[in-house]
Amino acid sequence: MSEAKALPRLKQKYREAVHGELKSQFDYANDLQVPRLEKIVINMGIGEGVADRKKVEAATNELTKIAGQKPVVTRAKKSVATFKLREGMAIGCKVTLRHDRMYEFLDRLVTIALPRVRDFRGLSARSFDGRGNYAMGLREQIVFPEINYDEVDEIRGMDIVICTTAKTDDEARELLRGFNVPFQS
Repeated sequence: MSEAKALPRLKQKYREAVHGELKSQFDYANDLQVPRLEKIVINMGIGEGVADRKKVEAATNELTKIAGQKPVVTRAKKSVATFKLREGMAIGCKVTLRHDRMYEFLDRLVTIALPRVRDFRGLSARSFDGRGNYAMGLREQIVFPEINYDEVDEIRGMDIVICTTAKTDDEARELLRGFNVPFQS
């Protein structure tokens, strides 16, 4: 017998409340027209990774703890002499979350990590790309509870991109508001 896995809280909220609200608000004829989350991409650039390989490993370990999935190490495509960068050198790491991990990460981001950011007044509502995707940046990885402050060698930031199936920014904004993403008013 296999145990039935519990649905992530935000996935259940989407199915029970957000989907219906969006369908009536934007007058969609079909359920498949209603916007939904597609993926979340977390990127951590490590400029010092050129000089020290251990910094890339530390960032990879931290991103693994945050995302719950092993990230891919990103490498330089071109050589840039002013940055002492050669083609193929490790310069960061990224991870793409989909399905249940994506909903669980968004839940932790909204309920735990963002309230722990210093001087947080809400996310900018202008960071949409025109096609329904939202990008944001965090300056510190220590806002996530999985990261132990005493074990951190250096404070690193990260870029978080939330990709949706929405056609417009307004639809995507309402979708994310349904997940309680705190936008500035």
